[in-house]
Amino acid sequence: MQFGIFTVGDVTVDPTTGREPTEHERIKAMVAIALKAEEVGLDVFATGEHHNPPFVPSSPTTMLGYIAARTERLLLSTATTLITTNDPVKIAEDYAMLQHLSDGRVDLMMGRGNTGPVYPWFGKDIRAGIPLAIENYDLLHRLWREDVVDWKGKYRTPLQSFTSTPRPLDGVPPFVWHGSIRSPEIAEQAAYYGDGFFANHIFWPKEHTQRMIALYRQRFAHYGHGSADQAIVGLGGQVFMRRNSQDAVREFRPYFDNAPVYGHGPSLEEFTRETPLTVGSPQQVIDRTLGFREYVGDYQRQLFLMDHAGLPLKTVLGQLDLLGEEVVPVLRKEFDALRPAHVPAAPTHASLVAAAGGAKDSTVHAVDDVTGKTPEGATR
Repeated sequence: MQFGIFTVGDVTVDPTTGREPTEHERIKAMVAIALKAEEVGLDVFATGEHHNPPFVPSSPTTMLGYIAARTERLLLSTATTLITTNDPVKIAEDYAMLQHLSDGRVDLMMGRGNTGPVYPWFGKDIRAGIPLAIENYDLLHRLWREDVVDWKGKYRTPLQSFTSTPRPLDGVPPFVWHGSIRSPEIAEQAAYYGDGFFANHIFWPKEHTQRMIALYRQRFAHYGHGSADQAIVGLGGQVFMRRNSQDAVREFRPYFDNAPVYGHGPSLEEFTRETPLTVGSPQQVIDRTLGFREYVGDYQRQLFLMDHAGLPLKTVLGQLDLLGEEVVPVLRKEFDALRPAHVPAAPTHASLVAAAGGAKDSTVHAVDDVTGKTPEGATR
């Protein structure tokens, strides 16, 4: 079981002080949070991708590459890579490069995003969101697995004898999660390829998440990737902790009430009752998180949102201490004890290389434009 944190990188006024961090401060804070995640023993740090205020993470590979250079063990991921508005060729190149720089400590989560205006900014039509996600990922999947790609689709120019470089590390592409809050088509897509499905169920009651994951598991088995309970599932969630639950509620309430995404709506009490948001003691977070297994089955990755809504960096780092020291060790032990032997662990680069029969030199050598031959002794 992998445990980690994800950030959406919002720049939000702290409602208790009235202070808004600068973009520079927020970017540096995200790096500090990632370094703290490794320090306290978490497995994963994931960043979102946004191209509009009040968010700053417009270039995830830049940030993750910097964090890779300053960490040794942490798995680096995205909380959304915009498969709809990014060019699949650029995704293939950027994340293969990051894979090499991080020695395989990278995977990524495909998503459509939640900001409508981003589509025309990148020359796309939001009404084609689902078809774009399907076509673009089909191309990306091929670019990482075929040395030479000939391709023609609806939403970008054709490719002729194209080779994406660098090739994936050891001949194995980064593992892909498909993230969705509400789209069954994305659950179907994840199942079709045998990829992971990440249900970020921050905003939804458990019944919705249960239905989405059940669909993914059913279709995963239908496509012959294994039994339904062997499907690769990840969950999102948000927590805020203090040793005394009343203190947690009192301290977090102003942040919740003014949060950009769910402030000025249902009360904190309503939201914690109807969604997985947990505000309370470390033991309450443990109990609530263990309860997720009751309605989604055994799953492989749990990510928490902890730096949202203007919470100051010092507070977030304190939350990570509690998460790493008191919550995750218990969750790891309990989940591992409950997981049947036939249910796989979360994929890593090492496990994917082993499943592929070992590492391979994936270097592709250029063909001479005149002779059509590769350099002597080289292979293509």
